[in-house]
Amino acid sequence: MTQALTILGLESSCDDTAVGVVRQIGDEPPEILASVVYGQAELHSAYGGIVPEIAARAHAEKLDLCVSEALRESALTLDDIDAIAVTAGPGLIGGVLSGVMCAKGISAAMGLPLIGVNHLAGHALTPRLTDMIAYPYLMLLLSGGHCQFLLVRGVDAFTRLGGTIDDAPGEAFDKSARLLGLAQPGGPAIENEARHGDPKRFRFPRPLLNRDDCNLSFSGLKTALLRQRDQIIAEKGGLTRADRADICAGFQQAIVDVLSEKTKRALRIYLQGQPAVPSFAVAGGVAANSAIRRGLETVCAENGVAFHAPPLALCTDNGAMIAYAGLEMFKAGHRDGLDLTARPRWPLDQTSPSILGSGKKGAKA
Repeated sequence: MTQALTILGLESSCDDTAVGVVRQIGDEPPEILASVVYGQAELHSAYGGIVPEIAARAHAEKLDLCVSEALRESALTLDDIDAIAVTAGPGLIGGVLSGVMCAKGISAAMGLPLIGVNHLAGHALTPRLTDMIAYPYLMLLLSGGHCQFLLVRGVDAFTRLGGTIDDAPGEAFDKSARLLGLAQPGGPAIENEARHGDPKRFRFPRPLLNRDDCNLSFSGLKTALLRQRDQIIAEKGGLTRADRADICAGFQQAIVDVLSEKTKRALRIYLQGQPAVPSFAVAGGVAANSAIRRGLETVCAENGVAFHAPPLALCTDNGAMIAYAGLEMFKAGHRDGLDLTARPRWPLDQTSPSILGSGKKGAKA
């Protein structure tokens, strides 16, 4: 009988407390048995952004409840689990530490193997969880704090082709939404406004398109939006709903255009390797944006490359992606001890130099 592997995955790197259970029997498609997510949007709404201390406290309060609920949802007990996977970084250190300590406790109490997972690897391997796409594939990781093109050759073989030199798209969406008085998270709020706007009314810059590489920049877009907002207010005494919608539409279209053009360049590099089944995947919270998905899908169709995007529920942070990444790592022989540490920064590509502008404390990813 082919062996079944069942992995419990814990995710607490930012503001979602999540636990998932994934099972795979031999080489059959993996199955998500449970995916429980407790969001924290209400806890942070009054502050205009995520407060790390509040997030860490909420994770500590919810993790055990999430584990219990995921086990109930999957109709399993801890005796049915083969290993514990947990996000060990990168992320807000208080939240990461909460998850690591919870996973260590379960591992020690049950005698189960412990696997520390890079949060970004969870996103990067999600297309294999959902579509079982073959290595190597090109991945565009779009999240609140990260944006990078990755050549994914294996469970621990990632080559960064380019990334953001300043703000990630998620940061740009959040900061711009605050400038326009929109709710957080900013991505969905701007997308909703943009549906009613004219993307051609305001022409925003397309940063770094004059550079023939795969790096990106979004900080200047936020500044351009601020100036456009202030100009309208100075001329008209305020913003109408139509003005705000048009600003959002133009801003979003600029991001779509930049991502689409840079994806073309990353695809050229990827296709030079002549992969047997050329595949491009997008993942991360910002990948839920429908306009961005359409733009990337068009680029892939023009280049004869299969396009993959996870279901929306698996774009944002979740425990199922961590469980699956842990499953692949477990099969590859990865194990961690109870000395596993929480890491605020943890680049997936350990060989490429950090991108300038990645932060005072070092490379984010």
